[in-house]
Amino acid sequence: MPPTTPYAGKFNSCPPYNNNNHAQPQSPYRSNTAPKPSRENIYNGAYSTAENPYDVPQPQAAYRSSSVSSVTGKEHHYNSSCTISDNLYSSPQPHSPRQHSPRQHSTSCPGRAYRHTSSCGSDQSGRNNGASTKARLYGHGITTSYGEMCYHDNSLVSASLEALIQHLVPTVDYYPDRSYVFTFLLSSRLFLHPYELMTRVCHLCVEQQRSGDALLDKIRFRDVAPKLVQLLTEWTETFPYDFRDERMMRCLKDMTLQVARGDEYSWRAMQQMTQRLIKRLSALGQYEEAVAALNAVAQERPASLKSKQASAQRSDILSMCDDPFILAQQLTHIELDRLSFIGPEEFIQSFAMKDPLDNHKGFFRKRKTSNLEAYVNWFNRLSFLVATEICMPAKKKHRARIIEFFIDVAQECFNIGNFNSLMAIITGMNMSPVARLKKTWNKVNTDKFEILEHQMDPSSNFSNYRTALRGATQRSETAHSSQEKIVIPFFSLLIKDIYFLNEGCANRLPNGHINFEKLWELAKQVSEFLVWRQVICPFDRERRILQYLVTTPVYTEDELHLASYESEGPENNIEKDSRRSLRSSLLHRENRS
Repeated sequence: MPPTTPYAGKFNSCPPYNNNNHAQPQSPYRSNTAPKPSRENIYNGAYSTAENPYDVPQPQAAYRSSSVSSVTGKEHHYNSSCTISDNLYSSPQPHSPRQHSPRQHSTSCPGRAYRHTSSCGSDQSGRNNGASTKARLYGHGITTSYGEMCYHDNSLVSASLEALIQHLVPTVDYYPDRSYVFTFLLSSRLFLHPYELMTRVCHLCVEQQRSGDALLDKIRFRDVAPKLVQLLTEWTETFPYDFRDERMMRCLKDMTLQVARGDEYSWRAMQQMTQRLIKRLSALGQYEEAVAALNAVAQERPASLKSKQASAQRSDILSMCDDPFILAQQLTHIELDRLSFIGPEEFIQSFAMKDPLDNHKGFFRKRKTSNLEAYVNWFNRLSFLVATEICMPAKKKHRARIIEFFIDVAQECFNIGNFNSLMAIITGMNMSPVARLKKTWNKVNTDKFEILEHQMDPSSNFSNYRTALRGATQRSETAHSSQEKIVIPFFSLLIKDIYFLNEGCANRLPNGHINFEKLWELAKQVSEFLVWRQVICPFDRERRILQYLVTTPVYTEDELHLASYESEGPENNIEKDSRRSLRSSLLHRENRS
């Protein structure tokens, strides 16, 4: 049989991280007056309008050949092969997903042009050696059918759900390709519950070894046990949150007992796998509790808006950190920490149809996309924090210094590759309560800010940002230092891309087959995210600054508008009426609370 994926066997690995931090630049914010950068050298050599550090293509050959790893029916590495340390779906020429209208479903996905033909794997040829094979010319390639599985140019493009489940089940002489395992485990939840899939896979794996002879059955299951353990290891390592479902854990326990009867080595591997899974789920629970506690602290209201002097007594960002580079580093810490807890399945579960078992006390007790939503909420918090810091000071000169400071922080985020914090800062500075402070903005040199806005310009589907992201990705792949590995995408746009890819391509073809081309493309995008989230932040932690960023109270939208009017008075009758209404509304809320 042809291989299940054109990306089979091409996996790169990253070298160990080194803590090579940049030299700390001297901050211009340590003095009482904030000097404006000169127009001739506004970037201090970092970049200019015509010279984007991400525009220069980086050589890609070195990292492609650095490591080759494959999952076959003869080799099983329980501790290493299941770790996502690379992008299973990376191609030499990155591309943006084709945008589709949510109302128009296409049965073909944009990834076919990027697929590469590869030869048949011997470990897979035995899977359907008795199946009828049909081949026909189709366009510029050849479409071949093996039973209920259809290939185009040796790439799996469609199959029935039953055939895909069967294709996941290992046998004595067969193990599914690693990228197929990831792709199907990721997107199968669009069609059936993870618990149902695991139950059927384990049942098929056991039943296929039955011959009617108890001794022979034990020998045959002992031979296939290492491959079943390998499959379950990949599942628990890549999609550990599936096992928050108590039924999944019971099924895993049952298989551990089944394996223990035949193969002690595989049983020990199952024990180690389960311990790692429990440790990961424990860390997830602690993270969620910590985020909830931090959010509770952040819900405290800022100083009363009735007095600008009372607000001015509150600590501001410059009193915590007056160095833009250090603040950008701490923002990067928060981004990578929160990214690391987002499960890849959360991208897909946000599209999955409502399951009739949603009231099950285990799997559905916690929201399926809670970590993804928490990360989006962090973006919103950072935007409101930026706006709060700017609107709070009573003096125009102080507000201008804070604006210039955040512009420099945004520039450092861009240089690091932290596009999510960059966009959050730009969003906060473009909120209407900040944008209307004309007298304050007149004291700010906006050259750098305009260029940063240009880099994140939403026109042409964020074409400038996508170019910068591709450059940052290439830099990461050929990185010589741990800092160069950092790529933190503008997360809301990543979600939007995956959403439109899901909406623009049909899940099933007219013949009832699952559109596996779509599943390849979803897996390709999510796999790239997994590479970005695994990077360990090389910067030193400044706990006082981190605590301030995640817990200091921020203004609501109404409070921001009122603070803006207190800073620079209304300019017309509409703004006067708005201020009067906001004062009355907020005063009523304070008295009621």
